[in-house]
Amino acid sequence: MSHPARTGVAAVLTVRTRRVLAMATAFVAAAVVVAAPRAQAVDKVSNPPPREVRGVKLDSICSVCGVVSDVRAETRDGPADAKGAVAGAVVGGLAGHGIGNGSGRTAATVIGAIGGGLAGNAIEKKMHHVTVWTTTVVFKDGTVRTYERDSGPSVEPGDVVVIAEGHPARVER
Repeated sequence: MSHPARTGVAAVLTVRTRRVLAMATAFVAAAVVVAAPRAQAVDKVSNPPPREVRGVKLDSICSVCGVVSDVRAETRDGPADAKGAVAGAVVGGLAGHGIGNGSGRTAATVIGAIGGGLAGNAIEKKMHHVTVWTTTVVFKDGTVRTYERDSGPSVEPGDVVVIAEGHPARVER
């Protein structure tokens, strides 16, 4: 036979544990959404291939050449080191420890530390920005490719280029 007082305490503990788990799940889900990477552009071929890009006729360039159609700078979240994750885990663990009793407190501490670590990592990434330059090149066959670098490119829209060491390089005409 169960003791009525124990059943009431167990029911309250279960409700508290459920509440903590629900809050932690929502917190972790929000951290994952914030930390999710952005989609990258993919290479594509246009149908039919263009005949001219930025005033340059594609028929007039070499078979491995392309024409720069666009150059743009973009600010992105930078890489994070462990400091944000560790600080977030400590704060989340302390916050979780303040909730519940007994095994519920232990679960809340662990969940708080995990959620805090994820959130701290995402916040740190948002605080460190890097500038990335994206150069879009249309090749003679109509293929469009994008190239990224962490410094300003030495090419401009309308330049005829070849790919050297993984990046567009101007061709003297």
